[in-house]
Amino acid sequence: MAAVTPDLIKRLREASNAGLLDCKKALTATDGDIDAAADWLRKNGLSKAAKVADKIAAEGAIALKISDDYKKATLVEINCETDFVAKNENFKAFATEVVGYVHGANPKTIDDLKNGAINAKSYADLIAETIAKLGEKIDVRRFANYAVSGGVVNGYLHSNARVGAIVAIETAAKLEDFARDIAMHATAMKPLYLNEAAIPSEAIAKEREIAIEQLKKEGKPEAMLEKIVPGKIKKFVQDNTLEGQTFVKDDKKSVAQALNDAAKAQGASAKIVFFARFEVGEGIEKKSDDFAAEVAAQTKR
Repeated sequence: MAAVTPDLIKRLREASNAGLLDCKKALTATDGDIDAAADWLRKNGLSKAAKVADKIAAEGAIALKISDDYKKATLVEINCETDFVAKNENFKAFATEVVGYVHGANPKTIDDLKNGAINAKSYADLIAETIAKLGEKIDVRRFANYAVSGGVVNGYLHSNARVGAIVAIETAAKLEDFARDIAMHATAMKPLYLNEAAIPSEAIAKEREIAIEQLKKEGKPEAMLEKIVPGKIKKFVQDNTLEGQTFVKDDKKSVAQALNDAAKAQGASAKIVFFARFEVGEGIEKKSDDFAAEVAAQTKR
């Protein structure tokens, strides 16, 4: 059996943030293998990574990477528990490593990412080390990766790194800057869909149902409903699609119209083929602490 030295215990403690005694137990159980000992700690719920596994991570940052030739864009959401940690340099370094890996390795799913190796280190080890440094749950929630051959991609990341977007345009024109402008528009205006064709039929049906109920409550006659509802659906499409929204840099045109004009000026055509917009924590149900209820529960024990 390999000797469990103070140096081994120190190294394992720094990597796992577990107690000295627990680190010694882990190394003894794994014959001094520090990697196996780290796994032993996680399996036995003694490492920092295991202790924070069930916590809610709804803060964090969005990371963006654009290739130098504007042919590929990557957007990643990395979560942590507090905004304070999201501003930490170790968290930022982790985000940079992850977005770089996704951009280059092209994982198809989150599971592919988490089963991969980043800079010759397994994802599991890298995230465990990051959690040990920061003391909070860290999680890569989602990513979008898109490449074009005949066209351009670009993206925009807001200064607070909490919201960002990428846009891909099929075109022969030089529209890298315009693609960034559209990505900036998407971060501000929160389109739900690319265009009308991308809206699920059930979403249109639901909107139609809501419109009819609203009109009935307004006292509109039944005979008029079918004349009014199409206009409301059209407005819904305009307000909720990237192509249909009024462009933030030219309020006299829709995004699609502004793009078309920009391409025409270079003797070309253009079409948005993809966009993704991520905002930190959207859709995550955050824990709501009720201090009074907690105190009341304690007094009943």
